[in-house]
Amino acid sequence: MNDARVARVMTNLEARGLKQMFICDPMSIKWLSGYYTMPMERFFGLLLVAGENPLMFCNRLFPDASDACNNIVLFDDTDNPIPLLAQHCLHDQTLGIDKELVAKWLLPLMDSKAAANYVLASSAVDDARSIKDEAEKQAMRVASTTNDKAMEWLRSQVKAGVTELSIAERLLGEYRRLGAQDHSFDPIVSFGANAADPHHEPDNTVLQDGQIVLFDVGCKQDDYCSDMTRTFWFAGEKNIEPDDLSYRVYETVRKANEAAEAIVRPGVTFAEIDKAARDVIAAQGWGEYFTHRLGHQIGLVDHEPGDVSSTHDEPVQAGQIFSIEPGIYIPGKVGVRIEDLLIVTKDGCEILNSYPKEFTILH
Repeated sequence: MNDARVARVMTNLEARGLKQMFICDPMSIKWLSGYYTMPMERFFGLLLVAGENPLMFCNRLFPDASDACNNIVLFDDTDNPIPLLAQHCLHDQTLGIDKELVAKWLLPLMDSKAAANYVLASSAVDDARSIKDEAEKQAMRVASTTNDKAMEWLRSQVKAGVTELSIAERLLGEYRRLGAQDHSFDPIVSFGANAADPHHEPDNTVLQDGQIVLFDVGCKQDDYCSDMTRTFWFAGEKNIEPDDLSYRVYETVRKANEAAEAIVRPGVTFAEIDKAARDVIAAQGWGEYFTHRLGHQIGLVDHEPGDVSSTHDEPVQAGQIFSIEPGIYIPGKVGVRIEDLLIVTKDGCEILNSYPKEFTILH
């Protein structure tokens, strides 16, 4: 059990007037204890109570968790775990509930009178996870360096006649060759007008001369995720020059990306960072085609709570890691996105991706 991380969560709970919380998000439990299992439909969780050691609830089918937690309640498939949890709760206090606790467990828990009241308290854990420690920062640097190298491989695969799907299917092999274990999300490979769909799924579209090529990819390495987007122009054997619209869209997105990154520092709000990018795009008349938030936090999973958007008015803090990924998507014509990850430092930010962002023509 990571005592320092548990203490941070308990401090956050106390600030919310809570003395106890039941956590069931497997990634949050991994972050707190080092123990990971995917419980599927089975009950699994970690109970935090002020003044007591964390208590883990595990099905006997799960791998042994004794190295991660000294206090474990074991049960079988035929046992009802709700009374086991209820007897360890403070019955006269409010119980903080994880957003991942499904109704089939939450409703019986409420009926059991385990606590005086129940409130959603995931933010106590999410806010603690948001501030990465030095080990986490270094893991993110390593994963992002691997992603930079993979982008160079992706660029080398851009050839006439190749399909989106064929590149996407071979990327995992390259990640593993570079030392990563898996994708951090399904890769996005988009040719031509497909790039105007921000979440296009790679298909059998064949690359043609004179098309945009967009790669949004990330790997998981030693548990931590990377995420980066780069967009290229494929001139091909016909050496088709980029059209004016594609070039202007690209340069606007690049400038939006750099404008947002330039203002990141503790005290600046997420909404202000989003606005810095959005204003650049709106000034060129393409505001309606920037259809998503500017970014998301990232760590053990690719999308962690806490976005970079116009509605997130909290100031950023040193140690947070998030994406800056403006895009312009004009249906049927062109789509461009440029994305970096960055770490907020005490007086600015450290951009984790070094892969060039200049408009690049491939042949």
